[in-house]
Amino acid sequence: MTELKVNFNRLWQDLEELARIGQDPRGGISRPSFSLPDLEARDWLKGKIEASGLALRQDSAGNIFGRLPGKSSQVVMAGSHLDTVINGGRFDGSVGVLSALECLRRLKEENFELDRTLEVASFTDEEGNLVGDFLGSRAFTGQLNEGQLKNVRTQFGPPLIEIVEKAGLKVENIPLAAKERPEILAYLELHIEQGPVLEEEEVPIGLVTAIAGKRYFQSTFVGRSGHAGTIPMELRQDAFISLADFALRANQLVLREYEDDTLTIGRVVLKPGSFSIIPGEANFSLDLRSLDHQKLEEMEGEVLALAREVASTRGLSFYQQLLDSTEPVIISESILNKLKAISEKLGYDYRLISSGAGHDAQIMASICPVGMIFIPSVDGLSHVPEEKINPSDLEKGANLLLRTLLDLASV
Repeated sequence: MTELKVNFNRLWQDLEELARIGQDPRGGISRPSFSLPDLEARDWLKGKIEASGLALRQDSAGNIFGRLPGKSSQVVMAGSHLDTVINGGRFDGSVGVLSALECLRRLKEENFELDRTLEVASFTDEEGNLVGDFLGSRAFTGQLNEGQLKNVRTQFGPPLIEIVEKAGLKVENIPLAAKERPEILAYLELHIEQGPVLEEEEVPIGLVTAIAGKRYFQSTFVGRSGHAGTIPMELRQDAFISLADFALRANQLVLREYEDDTLTIGRVVLKPGSFSIIPGEANFSLDLRSLDHQKLEEMEGEVLALAREVASTRGLSFYQQLLDSTEPVIISESILNKLKAISEKLGYDYRLISSGAGHDAQIMASICPVGMIFIPSVDGLSHVPEEKINPSDLEKGANLLLRTLLDLASV
């Protein structure tokens, strides 16, 4: 038991193999869910699961599982996702799935008699490339219904139903994943931090205490287009100027009144989009995040009120549509204490840390206790081709996951 460790060379080789699937000419990885590279990665993972002697299954949402049976059918699960953002990194999500797979392989090789069943999970479309984040884990936990999925177009253009059917699934069956799930006792997820804190503090392990909730809006200022050379500036209803005014004031508001919370405008499209025409429409994304539910609600109300005030003052209209919403999650104290104790037994230095990014663990928290292990991201980078990790940090994280899974699977 004290010497039980993952086969790190095998785990790293798996990561190298997976990184060859979906290579983007710009240097990163592009595996949006149900794309050809994603389907190839899914088949690759299924082959790895079967080659390991684990029981393979796929549910109605396309979530993939590998099972190591115990005396009880109650399940302790670990995993993450294999899909990526466009031109993203090779470790986000992948380290969680493949580390969990390696843990189950090692326990099977050592012929451990488990009191509870273990499963590795790879959830569909965590990144939200189709119709919103966490499609697979939301379906698995019963947070999706058929009405939310029918007649929906993806950000790539084609309807969701078309993309899903090409992958051999049916949109109307995706919510059935909740009825197909076993009894889940706990869920663990190993993930890269996606930020700079652990690396700056030279700590190899982060134990997550909370995950921020999010409100994601598609928003628009609507004014009036006109000739850039003939309409005096004081008479314009310039949508871009309204957006610029709002962006500056909203950032000041959040910095002043909502310490540690965030506001991000990540995408802007101006219409008509000509150098000689005053923008009559400014479409933009609005991302609000907080670790506290009440603060998230208050921030949302104040920020949207500010947008309406800016629009009214400048003679424009403001519209918003909520595209995605998740609630803040406090990590299970019992699992966090286990992770602390096992880290100390293994001699691993750790830091308690919160997560501003969302994860499948956040969704799984609605049905079972969850725990998250972070490992440092080199230079704090993620969702970019330059995303890197130090192998020694992953080895520690995977061994911590292994020992914690064994503990949770033992009565």
